[in-house]
Amino acid sequence: MQDILLKALNRMESTGAQFCDAKAQTVRTMGVQSINGDIRQLLQRDTGGICLRAWIDGRWGYGTVTSFDESDISAAAEAAVRNARGSPKGRLRLEPDTIVKSMRPNVKIHPDDVDLEEKIKAVLDVDRAQEAEKVLNRVGSYAEEVKDNIIVNSVGSMIDWQEVRTRFGAMSIASEGPRLERYYDGPSGTAGYELVKDLDIERMGREVAEEAVRTLKAVRPPSGKLTVISDPMMSGLLAHEAMGHPSEADEVTKKRSFLTDCVGMKVGTDIVDMFDNGLAKGAYGSCPFDDEGTLASNTQIIKDGVYEGYMHSLETASELGSRPTGNGRAENFGKRVWVRMTNTYFGPGDRTVEDIIADTRYGILCDKMYNGMEDPVGGGFEAKCLRGHLIENGRITELLQSFTLTGRALEVLQTTDAVSKDVILDGGMCGKGIEDWVNVSSGGPYMRSRMIVGGGE
Repeated sequence: MQDILLKALNRMESTGAQFCDAKAQTVRTMGVQSINGDIRQLLQRDTGGICLRAWIDGRWGYGTVTSFDESDISAAAEAAVRNARGSPKGRLRLEPDTIVKSMRPNVKIHPDDVDLEEKIKAVLDVDRAQEAEKVLNRVGSYAEEVKDNIIVNSVGSMIDWQEVRTRFGAMSIASEGPRLERYYDGPSGTAGYELVKDLDIERMGREVAEEAVRTLKAVRPPSGKLTVISDPMMSGLLAHEAMGHPSEADEVTKKRSFLTDCVGMKVGTDIVDMFDNGLAKGAYGSCPFDDEGTLASNTQIIKDGVYEGYMHSLETASELGSRPTGNGRAENFGKRVWVRMTNTYFGPGDRTVEDIIADTRYGILCDKMYNGMEDPVGGGFEAKCLRGHLIENGRITELLQSFTLTGRALEVLQTTDAVSKDVILDGGMCGKGIEDWVNVSSGGPYMRSRMIVGGGE
């Protein structure tokens, strides 16, 4: 395949491309979901194709094809050059590194080596483990993705690698009268089936059900501007939504980020650090290379409260006079490359969560999150917390129903006065635009800040 891609590169260069690359990709996905002991979803899908890109006078041209036939690939190469022609947007010169490397995934049990029946059994086992009084609905789920990539470019890079991702989860919905509450848990990562094998499935399902039932007794939270201790999932949501998206350099070059021209500015207290780290071992968003063939890196976005810089693709790095950071990512071979996050999180501090709670006179401790959204232009955010705990005089006193957190990102970081030692990452998907999704993780330590709390449902 590399020989065919190299011929396509030669075709693009001979017809005017100043830089060009070619990516071959196959993606195999499989997912199982059960509800109340019945398999409700069993999906298996294989896709694959070629993406060719040509760069001419500041413009990208794309050509994609789902065939691996040499003549079809050559035609797509010609289309990429045609699509790149037009009014010049500038004379930016892309400066990718030349990389020749082949990498295999570091997994103990490859999902391809495990029978489908075993995966279905694990899902049904975690479903049945959630059987309990007041549990109305039980959900078990398993998902895997195996992605094979080959990238060659006109500066001599020849790279091939495989990515393997696995997720396993349980969710219980408990009811009492008209009231419904839920709880969920489960691991994810760039790992093989060992992620499931290493679990105590019975215990995981039982604890999810118990927590859903316990949440039925939760009370409405207080509201107003309060002291909030975000748990790692909520810290990660804030890192991703409030500071991560505005730190994607294609938002900066379009003047759509409130962090434009903020490099060197004090944006948080001295104990605030933030990273986007595509090298984080086992994390769901990790990948050795991005979709432009740039090596993954650990990009420090905030250091000691000072804003350090942005995440970059080849194009934005050239435009802003920086180095690419390995954040040029695409959902698949048929989609364009954007600047996208990998594993985005706040860095660790030097305290324990128990110490932070004991040091809090009155506030709320978050416990998992629903979802969130950001205003990358204005710097605001909204986040929905699954549930929480009321803290009074250094002690947890009440379990709280779901609530929202809102505020301005910089105001929150400038009130952060305590950060715990341990960082935990949680995997998921991130969308950009309307349809482009990539695998990411987000997380952080427990962090104490001031935020606006909205009442429960």
